[in-house]
Amino acid sequence: MKEVNIESKLIVFDSFDELPKSIASLMEKAKEARLKAYAPYSKFLVGAAILLDNGEIITGSNQENASYPSGLCAERTAIYYTGAQFPNAKIVSMAITAGSQTHETSTPIPPCGACRQSIAEYEFKQESPIEIYFMGTSGKVVKSHSLANLLPLGFDRSFL
Repeated sequence: MKEVNIESKLIVFDSFDELPKSIASLMEKAKEARLKAYAPYSKFLVGAAILLDNGEIITGSNQENASYPSGLCAERTAIYYTGAQFPNAKIVSMAITAGSQTHETSTPIPPCGACRQSIAEYEFKQESPIEIYFMGTSGKVVKSHSLANLLPLGFDRSFL
């Protein structure tokens, strides 16, 4: 038997103001998208913005449904639109901001498990990392150099 340690390295920016200008601009797009979320049940708004290698920026917001499993997260809304409209473009980075309508959300909020798996599919497909930046509505911003860093031992087509 052998014990294996898996480590994830993240960069934490103390505030939005510390972000590189290009990433701050991308996060602003994610903030704008968050305000377009449809979340009457959870009151939890999420916005995502994706920068493509061709310079395009794609945004998405969470869209809830009274039949809860029928809704879709912001990250998947944006990434699936990207795949449908720009199938040959590579995703360079993704910015995510999330927060409650009922209280301040200053803790960085990473993508959920389903979104991590969906983003991993595109990272695997394009054979290059996708930088992920995430935050609450204010406070610290976390950067992961790749989705694989957030989803160690991920499932991909090599298992099929």
